[in-house]
Amino acid sequence: MTLYSDNIKKAYRDIIGCFIGDGSKDGICGINIIEQFQPEDDSRLSVPRNINAAFLIILSGNDHSKYHEAVGYLEETGNDPFWTPLVEFYKEGLDLLLKEFEGFCSDNGNGAERVKKFLERMIKHEKLSSTSHEIQEDVWALFHPAASGILNNKETRLQNLREKKKVNITCLNSKPVKNVPEEVIFTANALLTIPPEGKRFEDLDIGYSLWDALKEVVNEDQVFWYDHPIQIGVEPGKNEILYGLHHLSEALLYEKKLKNAAEDDELTCVLSASVTHEGLQGIVKEYIEYELEKAHDLPGLKVYLFTEAETGKLIHDILVPAARKYLNNIDNPSALLREVVGVNGKYGRHYSFLKAISAFWQVFIDPCKKATFKIDLDQVFPQEKLFDETGKTAFQHLMSPLWGAEGTDSNGNPVYLGMIAGALVNENDVGASLFTPDVIFPSPPFKGEDSVFCSKIPQALSTVSEMMTRYNKHGIDGSSSCISRIHVTGGTNGILIEALRKYRPFTPVFIGRAEDQAYIFSTLFPTDKEPALRYLHKDGFFMRHDKQAFAGEAIKAAAMGKAVGDYERILFFSYYAGILPWEIEEIKNIINPFTGSFVSPIPFNLAYLRLALKAADLFATKEEGDEHKGFKLIETGSRRLRAGIQEVSMGDAEGLKERYEREKTAWNLYYDILEQVENAIREGDKFAIELQERAEKLINNTRVIVGESQ
Repeated sequence: MTLYSDNIKKAYRDIIGCFIGDGSKDGICGINIIEQFQPEDDSRLSVPRNINAAFLIILSGNDHSKYHEAVGYLEETGNDPFWTPLVEFYKEGLDLLLKEFEGFCSDNGNGAERVKKFLERMIKHEKLSSTSHEIQEDVWALFHPAASGILNNKETRLQNLREKKKVNITCLNSKPVKNVPEEVIFTANALLTIPPEGKRFEDLDIGYSLWDALKEVVNEDQVFWYDHPIQIGVEPGKNEILYGLHHLSEALLYEKKLKNAAEDDELTCVLSASVTHEGLQGIVKEYIEYELEKAHDLPGLKVYLFTEAETGKLIHDILVPAARKYLNNIDNPSALLREVVGVNGKYGRHYSFLKAISAFWQVFIDPCKKATFKIDLDQVFPQEKLFDETGKTAFQHLMSPLWGAEGTDSNGNPVYLGMIAGALVNENDVGASLFTPDVIFPSPPFKGEDSVFCSKIPQALSTVSEMMTRYNKHGIDGSSSCISRIHVTGGTNGILIEALRKYRPFTPVFIGRAEDQAYIFSTLFPTDKEPALRYLHKDGFFMRHDKQAFAGEAIKAAAMGKAVGDYERILFFSYYAGILPWEIEEIKNIINPFTGSFVSPIPFNLAYLRLALKAADLFATKEEGDEHKGFKLIETGSRRLRAGIQEVSMGDAEGLKERYEREKTAWNLYYDILEQVENAIREGDKFAIELQERAEKLINNTRVIVGESQ
């Protein structure tokens, strides 16, 4: 191990000791870690539990009664090839976390002061027998400041945040969306994975031609993780693609009923397909087309399906020839564009594509298109409730002149509300009111990972204060003033194509969680030429979140992967903020409370501790299956976090900053191409017109014929 300042090292060990306890008293985490360390038990599932507990014990220092025994256990278990990778991950963490903590205490920030205050408070709490809540607040003040001081001051914090997010309007959009079917492209992403373990292919409702391919794919390692991907072959009632598109079709029918759309209007819907296993790329298009061809209840939808193959054609058949014709000195445009224009990979890649495709559409296919709006396929427009409680349907909410308005924020900075965001209401809450927060403040006791990092607290603050804001209340009238947002959800948000082409925002492809919130990072501050880009909070604009109603099995299957994704989020958000051209504190001042809470000076500590404490919590429950979940969490988490730490630490060939700059260059190239082609088409350039014809053919080939309705 590297030598550290004795004072810093002791302080760190004292802090970890507070979390896990020493056997004579409980630790702050609320879990008996000592009880979980039973080296004499060598059953298969007990080994990862022992390794996890040994890591936490060693981290708390050699004064712990089990320290030497834990060190010996890791050394011995590490000699078993089966457990070597896991032991190495934890041993690397012992050094990595101390080193990061030393940097936290030694930098120009207030880390050392926060640590000193924490230790003084712990001594005081011990003498005064303080309440667990007082102790917990001090823990959050050190590890997760965004969660501190909220629970006892909810109303004040809610009001303060609402004032901070207030925008005074200087100019409404003079040309808002007027005809949603004609002017808005709806987008969604289908996330697909292999069938459930143990499911016979013969029992799956899929085409026979997919059986052989699936038999090979199920033996592959998973390369990407999503919250609740569709398991290929799932029955139609649990298939998100069919569910989401069916309800989008129903929403259009409701608009037609109220004469907000013409009888022959159709919605343009671009569907991308991302997969968890490489081998699924070759069959996903056939599978989705097979499912949609069986559907008979999707009238009014024009569905266009993009897999990685289709995005590759878009690059090589349209964009690259255009770059070579109209732009000079572009070195290898194909390689640049392939990195960012696509749908496979982490969430950031398909998210950026589904925004950017609307600009392509406007130039090559339909110049009437004015905006794009993304839905998640487990979310639906509750049209009758929308109309009853807000007096507006989904389409009418999209026609607000606030979308595209300009104004000044609470600091006097100019902002452009070129994006729009609604809110979510859970299916089981919608009966009470649309204005029922889908995330509420958690209640004590806090244990396990929540004792060090409780994301639900700032998430609930943001949800209640921002997403539930109703105009004509709280001094915000929705005409001369409104709310701007940073915290948005993956669906229920949109962007004007004008804003897209002017600001060129994107989510880097290395972002695997909260890609929706990372999307705005590249345009956070105003420039000499343009105001800052922001999301308009459209009050009363809700989508109903139905994920538990039909995707319960998929959610359970992906639960451990989702948890690890949250730990990765801390790594990548923290380092991504660090490579942007602004000061971290300036960035956090804009993106707090929820989004900013994932930008931390100690991301490695938070990722490791959250993983270890969540695993310990699972091991402690004694519930059937939880021990296996703990093993699965550690197995998946150690592999992915190890790779993520290497990635953000510039352990790879280039590092995040170089990747970000290259992606920014690639997206600038993409939009420059569109601008040049648009001008050339306007001037009647023969090559540009040929490209347009080629693009129209390509897009028509992505069209999926839905059932018998079209």
